Amino acid sequence: MTHPSPTQTATSRRTLLQQSALGVGGLGLMSLLQNEGQADSLQTRSVHFPPKAKRVIHFFLNGGPSHVDTFDPKPALARFSGRTVSDNLATERKTGAALPSPFRFRKYGQSGIEVSELFHKTAQHIDDIAVIRSMYAEVPNHEPSLMLMNCGDSVQTRPSFGSWTLYGLGAENQNLPGFIAMCPGGLPIKDNENWQAGFLPGSLQGTYVDSQHKDISKLIENIEHAHISTTSQRRQLDLLAKWNTQHKSTRSDQRLDARINSYELAFRMQRDAAEAFDISGEPKYVQEQYGDGVHGRQTLIARRLLERGVRFVQLWHGAGQPWDNHSNIEAEHRKLAGQLDQPVAALLADLKQRGMLEDTLVLFGGEFGRTPTVELAGDGKPINGRDHNHWGFSVWMAGGGIKGGTVYGATDELGFKAADKPTSAHDLHATMLHAMGINHEKLTYRYAGRDYRLTDVHGKVIHDILS
Repeated sequence: MTHPSPTQTATSRRTLLQQSALGVGGLGLMSLLQNEGQADSLQTRSVHFPPKAKRVIHFFLNGGPSHVDTFDPKPALARFSGRTVSDNLATERKTGAALPSPFRFRKYGQSGIEVSELFHKTAQHIDDIAVIRSMYAEVPNHEPSLMLMNCGDSVQTRPSFGSWTLYGLGAENQNLPGFIAMCPGGLPIKDNENWQAGFLPGSLQGTYVDSQHKDISKLIENIEHAHISTTSQRRQLDLLAKWNTQHKSTRSDQRLDARINSYELAFRMQRDAAEAFDISGEPKYVQEQYGDGVHGRQTLIARRLLERGVRFVQLWHGAGQPWDNHSNIEAEHRKLAGQLDQPVAALLADLKQRGMLEDTLVLFGGEFGRTPTVELAGDGKPINGRDHNHWGFSVWMAGGGIKGGTVYGATDELGFKAADKPTSAHDLHATMLHAMGINHEKLTYRYAGRDYRLTDVHGKVIHDILS
């Protein structure tokens, strides 16, 4: 049997569709494969003005941490304890009387910003942190609020903030993914939609890693080829490259370049990714500084990724929505904060010591907050928890371009609603892009006949928290 030579021109599926009575199907195929043509989508790009930050790490407390128990002290709740709040706003579930925080707040640093005992180690760095106490979302439900915080839209499918960042800045390290999302034990609510590329080139989508594993082969699936050696793989790719070069000589097709690049990236990652994710070479005192729990490990890995040129790293607390504490909030929040406080504080200290904090933007928060009133069970009795609260909540930022020791905005006396300088997710995204040298109104991508941007037609830069 005679086999065709690699140099022979064969009829492609696209050509076959175009030449047949079903040629219209070729248009659909071209649309599906369009992203593969973005071979240069990871190249470093120039920005609109000098940046302060060039990389981002986002601690995502999925489920919604209580702002009145962490970074927004409300002493008035003690005065109203047990009393029904007349302006009790509508949330997802029924709530009752005011519920004072069971946690003690005190002032930290030269700025004297009050922080809960839950994050007393992180609070040691408050002079490097800007707390936004006037965030608000659109609805009191996890799914749309996750999409709003991550993708800038609570309804429509849109590219994630990490993908937009990678699109705007490009990748520093071509041997590692530019956007990595780590979530131990599984996926959060909305799964990989949280780090989707949407209509942006597929190469900009976040790479998911289940960080519960210590073994590199489990932490990064398929990091080693099970059947052939690295040398043999290199020979295969070289032969493939030779054939592809001959194939390209008869046509111009960017999609083929993108395919070749993807194979080469996967091969290079076998070495670089394994080294980046392996913390065994870190000094013992550094590992102890971060802690030996899963959050200590994944935060230390995140620092290693950032210093190797990964542009955007998301650290999720765990599968599902662990911070969704509708009941027993004192015990649950104490446990969850205890898992994060040491690693977060260690990262801030480590980045600062390495001179990386000045150009690394750190974001810490969830998709919304929780009510200052107690949640009620079906029988109307309190269950010592708090419902979702989209009316007002807190996040904080530190690092590149951020004015530390700052508090921006405020919720009302009880902590129910953003009252002073209400701040939307669009404002947050616009401010973070500004810190990275990007004008959020000019970071656009043309799709379906219009120019899209992360902030849509909204967003204002919060200059008060920028250095």
